[in-house]
Amino acid sequence: MALSAPAADPAAAGTLARGGSAVQDGSATALRHGGDHVAAALQAQGTTVVFTLCGGHISPILAGAKARGLRIVDTRDEATAVFAADAHARLSGRPGVAAVTAGPGIANTITALKNAQLAQSPLVLIAGAAPTALQGRGALQDIDQRPLVAPHVKRFFKLRRVAELGPAVAEAFALALAGVPGPVCLECPVDLLYDEASIRQWYAEAAGKGTGLADRALRWYLERHAERMFAGAAQAATPGARAVALPTASDGAVAAAAKALGRAERPLLVIGSQAVVNAARAEALAAAVGALGIPVYLSGMARGLLGREHPLQQRHARRNALREADAVLLAGVPCDFRLDYGRHVRRSATLIAANRSAKDARLNRRPDIAAIGDAGACIEALAGRVGPRSQWAAWRATLAGRDRAREAEIDEQAAAPGEFVNPLAFFRAMEAAAADDAIFVADGGDFVATASYVLRPRGPLAWLDPGAFGTLGVGAGFALGAATARPGRELWIVFGDGACGWSLAEIDSFVRQGFAPIMVVGNDAGWTQIAREQVKMLKDDVATVLARTDYHRVAEGFGAAGLCVKTDAEVPAALREAQAIARGGRAVLLNVWLEKTAFREGSLSM
Repeated sequence: MALSAPAADPAAAGTLARGGSAVQDGSATALRHGGDHVAAALQAQGTTVVFTLCGGHISPILAGAKARGLRIVDTRDEATAVFAADAHARLSGRPGVAAVTAGPGIANTITALKNAQLAQSPLVLIAGAAPTALQGRGALQDIDQRPLVAPHVKRFFKLRRVAELGPAVAEAFALALAGVPGPVCLECPVDLLYDEASIRQWYAEAAGKGTGLADRALRWYLERHAERMFAGAAQAATPGARAVALPTASDGAVAAAAKALGRAERPLLVIGSQAVVNAARAEALAAAVGALGIPVYLSGMARGLLGREHPLQQRHARRNALREADAVLLAGVPCDFRLDYGRHVRRSATLIAANRSAKDARLNRRPDIAAIGDAGACIEALAGRVGPRSQWAAWRATLAGRDRAREAEIDEQAAAPGEFVNPLAFFRAMEAAAADDAIFVADGGDFVATASYVLRPRGPLAWLDPGAFGTLGVGAGFALGAATARPGRELWIVFGDGACGWSLAEIDSFVRQGFAPIMVVGNDAGWTQIAREQVKMLKDDVATVLARTDYHRVAEGFGAAGLCVKTDAEVPAALREAQAIARGGRAVLLNVWLEKTAFREGSLSM
């Protein structure tokens, strides 16, 4: 067939773009093309924002969504759009939405998709694709996208009819939330998205007016193909949000866990991100943890669950506590590298795993009790069966004493003078300065890990880090997701100077669209987390050395404010100035020159 693909730029698409915009019809938006079907379905799911990088393959979706009042947040990298959808989902409890163009557009999302999959974060990725009649024939940006994306999502929908668009969106949302949450991808070819009249005209022009047998056969084929594509589109309904059942552990497993914790002398609770995936229940979960009275360590998105100063929360020496505990409840936490593959929990302890994933509950270490279901719901159920035990007071006091001792050590190290800024002293100052409603986004290695020892998230869902994948480059995307999910909150991004390289161009996205995060770049001129062990073991700093780059001037070039901080004495005033700038609606970057420290020696994980 002598066909050519429609232009990727809608301004150059000729008849393909004509008549394709959505129009207002009273209080509703008429479904003029496939992009409107997708937009209407997103609206029916409660979506308020779509993160994107524009492309002709998806332009009708963006136009349709805008016409329906959805906010379109555009980025400079498709990965950023997916990171933003990920963060929006974590904070809202509903799947975030990203829309990207075909070929290289969707290929650029893979790291962010895998990060969401491993973090068990629900999102819906809408990907453009080459026209259905031209796939596999060398069309613009045409690749077989399923094998590229399918390993990183719960399901890859390859759509072929306009009438399928709305129902597929509804199914994708439900699937993203069901069971173990995760990303879902919808592939929407471009000829499903523009209006029927334009697509039929394009097909007619592509087929030509020849009278030969081949020409007539091509016209017949394209007419039948169009009939199949648009069949039932005018009558297609827009499905509403589906109820998704909360997976809950069996009564027997909860009863067994309650009995084991009740008879323990040194119980311990470790809560991870999966326990707070039901964002609407975060406050109830916090109350349940308090009612249990068991000392607790919080990780990932669960950081901040109990606020800044809750007496049950422990922050340091988790490994020692796990080795001494006689009953351990891992709530949404697998026995991966972060728990030394289960070896941190002593063998004689009763191990209870509350997890939506049976595989994760049994990863590397078989639990004595497996409560397969939502980890947060499991803790809430346990709170009604296991009351605070007075004999745990000595155990809690022991752990609290260790925490106080470690905090004193950090204070001593924070007081050490140097030519540049002591990172511990910086975070002590930032902890004191940050607002009570602050949200912290973490994107980096050594600098961010140091922050995790000092910064205290103010409440539930106020700390965002990538999760088990250890992905760098999440910062700008997570900040965009947080700013749209929790508008009006003070927003900090803690960047390592290596990690910030992925996000610098997104300062443009912040400035153009009115977002005002406070960006802190810990500038120690190196990939320090890697360099620490590499230099020690291999006696070579190859590829770990950076420069003391003027990141604050880069921010100024994009229209944000930039501040450079080189000494401890300058820190308090710089933090106050940055906060004032952000409150005024302008993004600001603090370029903090760091002193080298030995605080995290021996911290490399495998």
